[in-house]
Amino acid sequence: MVIKPKVRGFVCITAHPHGCAKHVQEQIDLVRSRGPISHGPKNVLIIGASTGYGLASRITAAFGSQANTVGVFFERPSEEGRPATPGWYNTIAFTQAARQAGLKAFNINGDAFSSEIKRQTLDVVKRELGTVDLIVYSLASPRRTHPRTGLVHKSVLKPISQPYTNKTVDTDKGVVSEVTIEPASDAEVADTTAVMGGEDWEMWIDALMAEGLIAQGATSLSYSYIGPEVTWPIYKNGTIGLAKNDLERSARRIDATLKAHGYGRAFISVNKALVTQASSAIPVVPLYISILYKIMKAKGTHEGCIEQIQRLFSQQLYGGTGLSFDEHGRVRIDDWEMRPEIQKEVADIWPKVTTENLAQLTDIAGYRSEFLRLFGFGLPGVDYEAEVEPHRAML
Repeated sequence: MVIKPKVRGFVCITAHPHGCAKHVQEQIDLVRSRGPISHGPKNVLIIGASTGYGLASRITAAFGSQANTVGVFFERPSEEGRPATPGWYNTIAFTQAARQAGLKAFNINGDAFSSEIKRQTLDVVKRELGTVDLIVYSLASPRRTHPRTGLVHKSVLKPISQPYTNKTVDTDKGVVSEVTIEPASDAEVADTTAVMGGEDWEMWIDALMAEGLIAQGATSLSYSYIGPEVTWPIYKNGTIGLAKNDLERSARRIDATLKAHGYGRAFISVNKALVTQASSAIPVVPLYISILYKIMKAKGTHEGCIEQIQRLFSQQLYGGTGLSFDEHGRVRIDDWEMRPEIQKEVADIWPKVTTENLAQLTDIAGYRSEFLRLFGFGLPGVDYEAEVEPHRAML
């Protein structure tokens, strides 16, 4: 079938297998071009491994430090007349490249919140790797079925206490408008924390420790975002921000537990605002990213997921000056984004943006391009007019 992008709101419902493979290969090439990461991990578990920062972590570990990897993800295979999700194709491309490079790469597709998938993962780690020296927790899910209570929790992107009104952009139509978001209920706050907080990360660490699968000196990390004040009501101070606060509390608890048992450390890495499937769903944020991209590209400081994670691994986690923490114990690789001069330019542009001048004042074109690349579209060297086989077996 000929596969074209079909965008519905903030998601593309199609993905191109050749384009996804090319996107993965570009990230592999970037990591290889920057040289080996000395003293990097050798056996890595990535929970949420098929897109975004999780995929970038897997690629960086494998092709930066020759690590064997186990990836856990929840992706849909192709169906009759319908291609698979991009994460499905990404994982196949990664696995082929890793195995060709002589690396072990194992994949587990299913609900990472469930006890069943945890059990399957532990069995693979025990059988194939023995122990893991890096555990990356990078899940992004709209819902969670709690493995103990059976309750289904659904996350929401809402402010707390009062409605929030600000500019946003329809990235597909290019229309700038005001959006008002009503505040979350107490139940919605609790549900969002249940989905996006740190309880499941702790469950993973507890399960790995109970089986003796964590190597001495191991590291576990998860990713977060803070951003500028313009986004705080819907992000940092909203439901998702409260969930991230819980994730940070879990990081401190995991860190203390690992150290108490002589294993290693755990921390949160605060990353840059980027076009991901998750960020595209948050009102206000796509407009902020479009402005930010224009400014940072002009200054030569723009990074994507793979550049961010390669810098984290090579310059802090496994080299360079070592980990540098802020006053709250977080590693900050959003440092270039949050430079005062960058944020001042964002603040100056923000009130001026309209539908009419969107293309001039922001990098909306770059936003759209990056968004489509997540689904394998717009990659150079890919013939998007050709018939392609959408059915690919997971490796």
